[in-house]
Amino acid sequence: MNTKIFCDIAEINQIKKFNKKSIVKGFTTNPSLIRKAGAKNYSEYCKNILKVTKKPVSFEVFADDQKNILFQAKIIKNWGKQVYVKIPVTNSKGMFLGKVIKKLNKENIKLNITAVYTYQQTQKILKLINKKSKVIISIFAGRMADKGKDPIPNVEKSIKLAKKFKNVEILWASVREPYNYLQAKKIGCQIITVPPSIIEKIENFGKSYKDLTIDTVKAFLADSKKSKFKI
Repeated sequence: MNTKIFCDIAEINQIKKFNKKSIVKGFTTNPSLIRKAGAKNYSEYCKNILKVTKKPVSFEVFADDQKNILFQAKIIKNWGKQVYVKIPVTNSKGMFLGKVIKKLNKENIKLNITAVYTYQQTQKILKLINKKSKVIISIFAGRMADKGKDPIPNVEKSIKLAKKFKNVEILWASVREPYNYLQAKKIGCQIITVPPSIIEKIENFGKSYKDLTIDTVKAFLADSKKSKFKI
């Protein structure tokens, strides 16, 4: 399985940099990342992102009620052909957004259904969608692991459930370390979205233990020289 790497970032200069890397096949954003990047106007900022990349980009709605989620989704999808509209699997009150997902999918809007944690949630989503319109299901594996839960079973079961849908890709989200890429690849995850610092570490995969030892010692030596340490 060739697991595609997306870059999880909203800072435009970083997107310009990582857009040049062949290893990066797309980008994911969310309102938190866009706020952190300093955006004042959400629509304007997202459209500026699309000026620097032609690769797939996911932009998330931030409304919490079904009516306004639908309204925002239809605006976002018109920003570009490569745009995926991110819809959370539930709203902030825990209400499953199945009606929204079904309606947007029926209208052939590319969706990235986010904040998914369990294979049961994946199962509910798959029951609602067709087998033509493109759908990404983003499973927050890293956040599961943060709470002491093994994410592999839920991601793996979700992949198996989605096998009948050629239009559906399972995405490993909330990456914490480079090894997550190898885990995602091993179980057949179609996409993993990765912060910039971890992408750079993935690019160094394949180094020998000897090279890793030398690189580590060089880093310690450089820092000690900069600090002018004496004993």
